[in-house]
Amino acid sequence: MSGGGTVLSADVLVGATACGKSAVALVLATKSRPPRPLLAADSMTVYRGMDAGTAKPDAADRALVPHEGLDLAEPSREFSVGDYLAAVRARADVLSKGPMPIVVGGTGLYVKCLTEGLDSAPPSSPEHRAAAEALLAAEGLQALQEALKRLSPEQYARVRDPENPRRVVRAYELVAGGHEIPVAAERPRPFLVGLLREPEDLAARIARRARRMFADGLPEEVRSLRAMPGGLSETARHAIGYEEAGKLLDGEMTEEEAIESTIQRTRRYAKRQMTWFRHQANVDWVEVAPGDSPEKTAGLVQRLWNRHGPVALRP
Repeated sequence: MSGGGTVLSADVLVGATACGKSAVALVLATKSRPPRPLLAADSMTVYRGMDAGTAKPDAADRALVPHEGLDLAEPSREFSVGDYLAAVRARADVLSKGPMPIVVGGTGLYVKCLTEGLDSAPPSSPEHRAAAEALLAAEGLQALQEALKRLSPEQYARVRDPENPRRVVRAYELVAGGHEIPVAAERPRPFLVGLLREPEDLAARIARRARRMFADGLPEEVRSLRAMPGGLSETARHAIGYEEAGKLLDGEMTEEEAIESTIQRTRRYAKRQMTWFRHQANVDWVEVAPGDSPEKTAGLVQRLWNRHGPVALRP
């Protein structure tokens, strides 16, 4: 842990959405007695009530092993990586006293900050973030870049990837809120283990998952979430599947159109995830064939974990 707190280590399993991480992690967790806890690193499963559309572990899986990092916030609020790290820190003492946890997830920024640290992360500012996102939506990335330059040319020069809209939104949020853009300390990247599937196989799994989400009641889930006090935050409302389910409820899409849109958005997201992990992390990949069982894949993952050793967590 950063800041001199409880020392916590974990094995880490990453990969694109629908690649089978959860099933493999569950096999690995249950091989230990008592079972190893699973620590989710996913920016959508942090929301309470968002279950059908996030492939969140069900009650049966949660009964088998302890699950951490889930249901941390109401879907009406924005939730930052800093909030996630704070939630992990709050559970560090508990996690350090039992079997070593397994970090499993596909949100690259969560994994990176959990394993490499987030130096002096300023608090989030929903007001300034909303202003940046509104400008981005109305006038595009260049207008947002220019707005940030007007606020502070020096801070704009610190943006690591000014062509990444999310980075520029976050930078604007910080600078407009009176904070500096932090300069990340260089740390060695730990070895992570990831699951890799052929594109055709992953695309088929994504399609099956999308159809199962709608069959399992995603539109009804969205209807219930909308009726809650505060409704859905900007992030939750536009989450993959949730936006489509909302349009289905509003009569803007048929069910088939909503499902197809969810499939296409998920495929694009999976591609971005793999690009991120290949460029921003040090991943040893396990190639998974369509017929491979979670048990077989788990054995290969464990072999790589044994080779590289545990990863120190730095929330």
